[in-house]
Amino acid sequence: MSEPQDTFTIAGRAFTSRLLVGTGKYRDMEETRRAIEASGAEIVTIAVRRTNIGQDPDEPNILDVVPPEKYTILPNTAGCYDAKTAVRTCRLARELLDGHNLVKLEVLGDEKTLFPDVIATLHAAEELIKDGFDVMVYTNDDPIIARELEQMGCVAVMPLAAPIGSGLGIRNPYNILEIVENAKVPILVDAGVGTASHAAVAMELGCDGVLMNTAIAAAKDPVLMASAMKKAIQAGREAYLAGRMQPRRYASASSPLEGLFF
Repeated sequence: MSEPQDTFTIAGRAFTSRLLVGTGKYRDMEETRRAIEASGAEIVTIAVRRTNIGQDPDEPNILDVVPPEKYTILPNTAGCYDAKTAVRTCRLARELLDGHNLVKLEVLGDEKTLFPDVIATLHAAEELIKDGFDVMVYTNDDPIIARELEQMGCVAVMPLAAPIGSGLGIRNPYNILEIVENAKVPILVDAGVGTASHAAVAMELGCDGVLMNTAIAAAKDPVLMASAMKKAIQAGREAYLAGRMQPRRYASASSPLEGLFF
C-alpha cells in the first residue's frame, strides 16, 4: 500500500510542490518557461504592476508561457508602497483573471531595503480579507506580527529570510522557527534565498514552502538552478520529517567500542 502524498494546503487547495517561483528578471519568455518547468512549481507568482497579464493586448502576455490551466497563478503587489495601491492592484488582478481571489500581498516600506511596511500591510490585509480575497502575506520575521496576520485571516504568512533579492539566506533562523512552531496556517519563506542550501535550511526549520525568484533568474544557468532548488526543497523537507540527530559538543564513534575483536 503506497504512502499518502506529502501535501500542504492553501485556501482549501492541496499542493505537492513546496517551491513557489516568480517570473521576473529572466532574459526572455522562453527562459522563463523552461526554468519554471524545471522547478516543478505548481504556484507561480506574477507582479501585476510590472508584468502583462492582459492589461495591454499589444504586449506579450506572461500567461502564454505560464498558463492558468497548468499553474496556480498568484498575482502579487510588488512595487506597492501604500495600502491603497496594493488593494487596488489586487482588485485589478481579480478582474483580469476572471474572479481569481488568491493573491500575494506585499506593501513595501522604502526602495532601498524593500522591507515591508508592516502597518500598511496590516491595513491592506484587513481590507482585502473583507473583500473576499485569500491573502498570502509577505512580512518581516517578527513572530508577533505573523501571529496577528494569521489571526485576522491570512491564508499563509510569508516572512522574509533576508532583504528581497539579496541572496543572503536566512538571517534569523530562530525567528522563523518561532513563527513555524506557533502557526496554524502555512508558513513560507519569502525573499532572501540565494542558493539551494538556503532553501534546504528553510525546509529543515519546518517551513511549508519557499518562494523565490532572483535566486533562480539571476543564476548563470537559471534552468539548472531551478532544478537544484527543486531538489533542495525536497531534501530539506525529508530531513525535517526524518528528525535530525541532536548536535553534540564532542565526538561520538559511529561504531560502538564494545565487542571489539582486538
